[in-house]
Amino acid sequence: MRYVMVEHAGRERPGVLDGDSVLLLEATDLTAVIATGAVPTGEKIPFSEGLLRPPLRRFRRDILCTGWNYWDHFEESQGKREGQDVDRPKHPTFFTKGPDVVIGPYDDIAWDPAISVKWDYEAEVALVIGKTGRSIPVDQALDHVWGYTLANDVSQRDLQRAHGGQWLKGKSIDATMPLGPWIVTADELGDPQDVQLQCLVNGEVRQDASTRQMAFDIATLISELSFGMTLRPGDLLLTGTPAGIGNAREPQVFLQEGDVVVTRADKIGELRNTVVRQVLS
Repeated sequence: MRYVMVEHAGRERPGVLDGDSVLLLEATDLTAVIATGAVPTGEKIPFSEGLLRPPLRRFRRDILCTGWNYWDHFEESQGKREGQDVDRPKHPTFFTKGPDVVIGPYDDIAWDPAISVKWDYEAEVALVIGKTGRSIPVDQALDHVWGYTLANDVSQRDLQRAHGGQWLKGKSIDATMPLGPWIVTADELGDPQDVQLQCLVNGEVRQDASTRQMAFDIATLISELSFGMTLRPGDLLLTGTPAGIGNAREPQVFLQEGDVVVTRADKIGELRNTVVRQVLS
């Protein structure tokens, strides 16, 4: 199944895609659906891309993220971290993003050159936790996944470097992370290590990789993240980006006003977002 948030009758409503229609649900949002379930209202509306809103917007905690989870991406940035290089990690690397980064699947990406001059793209598969767990064994980890969606972890590289090389500040600028277009339930997606992920900028393929190339597979990410730390329904975890980022290119190339960024995966869907100047500073 594919769960959506849509704009209807002046407010955002959760629903399920049903062919060319959306079956609306009796719940406030998909966070509530994930946590407690929902029943159909009996109301159907015609589906249109223009109705889609971020599938998740209300979080119990910051957005959870994974860094350096494709070895080709880790290696492409060696020597380009401005003195902040590290050895290849032996365990997954985790960080968080502020929740106000989230925008819809076709919304504009906010861009303010006064904030940063190095705006970069990072296509990622994201997963949504559906069952509470702590210290989850690897062989049970995928049972805790409710579904999968797409994100683009738009990053400000100069802010990363200016604040000690950590990622919170350089990845938490408001209105910069497209999410969606929906959440595909785990049973429909199947094997999460068999997804082809791409990022295109102005029609040029910049990133193109399979989730089979992950340094640490999704079950391992969940198990290690949950070690001593409770994961709860509705938690969002980004699973890392492959090689091809702008900061690692020769010459470097960063997002500019007017760029069109497409993030897509064969089993999930597509985000299409335009970089638009907004005052954030």
